[in-house]
Amino acid sequence: LAEVPSPDLVIVPGGPGQSDQMENATLLGWLRTADAATTWTTSVCTGSLLLAAAGLLEGRRATSHWLALEALQEFGAEPTGERVVFDGKYVTAAGVSSGIDMGLALLGRIAGDDTARSVQLLTEYDPQPPYDCG
Repeated sequence: LAEVPSPDLVIVPGGPGQSDQMENATLLGWLRTADAATTWTTSVCTGSLLLAAAGLLEGRRATSHWLALEALQEFGAEPTGERVVFDGKYVTAAGVSSGIDMGLALLGRIAGDDTARSVQLLTEYDPQPPYDCG
């Protein structure tokens, strides 16, 4: 973390290791410091809980994996059921698969819709889940 004091973009992943980091003062402090320099501060899945624990999502709309969504309220964030949420420079994605949606939406804002469409086409991203379960 010390090697990257002023990133332009931060992406905080979620997953099983997130719980162990919720009170990691070094990580949470770095997120707050880095956030002062970022153009975009983002998360995927339960990574939004780390952003919230760092105090970065207070009063902001945000999303997370559906099993953790309501936990955002404990940190003053406004949970939404959306797959991707933009609130200023903060972008949160719900479950892991929505990270692709977030990446494309963010690319559209940074490089333009035509570039994002091209990347979506070149990566053959056309989700057609085999099951309709929720």
